[in-house]
Amino acid sequence: MLANLLRSSERILLFTGAGASTESGIPDYRSPGGVWSRYRNVKYREFLEDPELRALFWARGRELYPPIYAAKPNAAHQLPVWLHERGRLLGVVTQNVDGLHQAAGLPVELLVELHGNAHQVRCLGCGWGCTRQEVQKRLEAGELNPDCPSCGGILKPATVAFGQPLPPEEIERAREMAAACDLCLVIGSSLTVYPAAYVPHWARSAGAKLAILNLEPTRLDDLCEVIVHAPAAETCERMIHIMESDTA
Repeated sequence: MLANLLRSSERILLFTGAGASTESGIPDYRSPGGVWSRYRNVKYREFLEDPELRALFWARGRELYPPIYAAKPNAAHQLPVWLHERGRLLGVVTQNVDGLHQAAGLPVELLVELHGNAHQVRCLGCGWGCTRQEVQKRLEAGELNPDCPSCGGILKPATVAFGQPLPPEEIERAREMAAACDLCLVIGSSLTVYPAAYVPHWARSAGAKLAILNLEPTRLDDLCEVIVHAPAAETCERMIHIMESDTA
């Protein structure tokens, strides 16, 4: 049924969450024993004001980043590229910061990263930037609070921290895509993190059909035309195969 819905839609919006990247080797950090359970959350204001909590933020990041850096795109990232190449993708709105949609070949103008991108670091003072991997090397060499080599200011990954507002321009782009799509397909999101999870609400309110591919039920299941409880990459690979067979 999901393949039929994809076949019949012309302006498809994909909304992706952590479950889209699990099969790329990025673990569920929020599970018991995961990194998120072993470090306290550092809020944005705390990151700015308290060097000790900033060091705690970077200590957690030193563990979080290597699997993200090593990850490769899977079929959940290849599906939107496949749809784009056939003129049927409106765009992708993602909660993920792993950069795997770009790595799969999705044009940046079709992508909204609501929570930022983990592969870039910026100085909050002068705006100097570098790759996250460069900072990772400094952390692994023993630095606790890497600072800006240009001005000595505070470095921060280009991701949205706890208590930090989402970029309003990205929210607006997501809202515009939701209003223009004829199908919103949610892949790998529990739809519990707001304001990101408003995106499928906006699409549904604008008259789009809604489909959800997620391992567990979500609070929007009763609004869906199609619900699939299965691994994201495995299912997306099957969808591509089915649709390619149609044109063979």
